[in-house]
Amino acid sequence: MSHKVTLIPGDGIGPEVTQATVRILEASGVKFEWESFQVGTDAFEKYGEYIPKEVIESIERTHVGLKGPVTTPVGGGFSSINVALRRKFELYANFRPIRNLPHIPTRYPDVDLIIVRENTESLYSGLEHEVVPGVVESLKIITEKASTRIAKFAFEYARKNQRKKIHAIHKANIMKLSDGLFLRCCRDVAKGYPEITYGEHIVDNTCMQLVMNPYQYDMLVMENLYGDILSDLCAAFVGGLGFVPSANLGDHCAIFEAVHGSAPDIAGKNLANPTALLRSSLLMLRHLGEFDASTLIRNALEKVYRHPEKLTKDIGGQAGTSEFADAVIEEMDKAKAAPAAAL
Repeated sequence: MSHKVTLIPGDGIGPEVTQATVRILEASGVKFEWESFQVGTDAFEKYGEYIPKEVIESIERTHVGLKGPVTTPVGGGFSSINVALRRKFELYANFRPIRNLPHIPTRYPDVDLIIVRENTESLYSGLEHEVVPGVVESLKIITEKASTRIAKFAFEYARKNQRKKIHAIHKANIMKLSDGLFLRCCRDVAKGYPEITYGEHIVDNTCMQLVMNPYQYDMLVMENLYGDILSDLCAAFVGGLGFVPSANLGDHCAIFEAVHGSAPDIAGKNLANPTALLRSSLLMLRHLGEFDASTLIRNALEKVYRHPEKLTKDIGGQAGTSEFADAVIEEMDKAKAAPAAAL
């Protein structure tokens, strides 16, 4: 079976980490048909659109996308490509597992957290306008539909994957209507999952609690802006954004992406670490039902991380982007050959 996947390499280091990831995926033995497209500034210069209609049409056909980092201008320019794609395809659940890799020194070993973030509304949606010169209004929209939907997603995942505890993160002590609605929806959904412990923490206290003791949490579910902030905070427990995967999931489509920046200062120098996009692609493989391939690559990646000299220079190794990919593929080949060698 061959999987059709929309490929968005991105800009900056995006094409390099995407190429490395694609090589590793194809070395797993899974067959892919890639439909590759540009977005952002490069696409605008070529097509006059930041997200060409061909990209939209491709995702509508494939229902699956793999996306490298894309530069988003700060304080001006075009709107976030990520936000636009999430909104267009109703990718309402942002899913980020936070787990350590070998050899990455951190204050907290053996972290195992999952962040579930509502992806379509709240302040992060960017609904803002200038009321009068010098006065800008930004709208925070919370709906029962979206809040219930993300709560059900979190509890269903917990039930299917033997997670034991979910905390809803909020600021309902101040935003009693909007965050209050979010909490009421989470409480209603929690009643249907009595085997899962349900708790609620205020977002600012959660930040403190996470830094003091991340092990007290199992899964966190929250609205959009809080999720953007807390998922980056939690990434620091395992080394930073360069090591964590991300999936944007909807009822009909899914886009898997690296959440780190495009790092234009090192673009084209074979220096970038492809780990984040590679780990995101493992979520994609599982989404496609390719569980064996996902496990094969994950095990190979972890073996490479036990050999510091095979890592990229950002974490003290000597390898470039392509050499890192070679090392992962070599470990995969060893694993595939092992049963035959045993005979």
